[in-house]
Amino acid sequence: MEPLDIILKYYKPESKSYDILVNHSRLVADKALKIASNHANLKLDLIFIEQAAMLHDIGIFLSNAPDLGCYGKLPYICHGYLGYELLEKEGYPKHGLVCERHTGIGITKEEVVINKLPLPNRDFVPISLEEQLICFTDKFYSKSGDLFKEKSIDQIVQSMTKFGPKNLQQFRYWCEFFL
Repeated sequence: MEPLDIILKYYKPESKSYDILVNHSRLVADKALKIASNHANLKLDLIFIEQAAMLHDIGIFLSNAPDLGCYGKLPYICHGYLGYELLEKEGYPKHGLVCERHTGIGITKEEVVINKLPLPNRDFVPISLEEQLICFTDKFYSKSGDLFKEKSIDQIVQSMTKFGPKNLQQFRYWCEFFL
């Protein structure tokens, strides 16, 4: 499976959304692969990590994020499960789970209900180590602003404080585990 072939089915290569998606995803994939290579003892699936990291944000074009060149009908927070649905139809449901589970540090069913999020009523939390690694490395790169500037751990922690102590605790755990 070649991720760019799938991306090209949904994005025009000359579009802003394509440029942002591919550059962001390449940075996330490269960081995830570097971390995975430093943890050979975990026996992570490097091919899956690269493919899934390249596709983790494929659903953004279906969301309303004009600053990313995306003019879909649904809120940006929906891009994960929309990406899952898209990749499931393409025959890659395991890759789709990475799309669905990478937002923040994951979103629980309880958080969906309490915060009245426009998401299906289920958990969106990364489970496998590969899912967790991609979710973690995604935090280091923004799709807005300077795409190529890696955020520091302090910058990520600062931006996550508004989401509560559980999110910070999980991110700090991943820092200790993966770095």
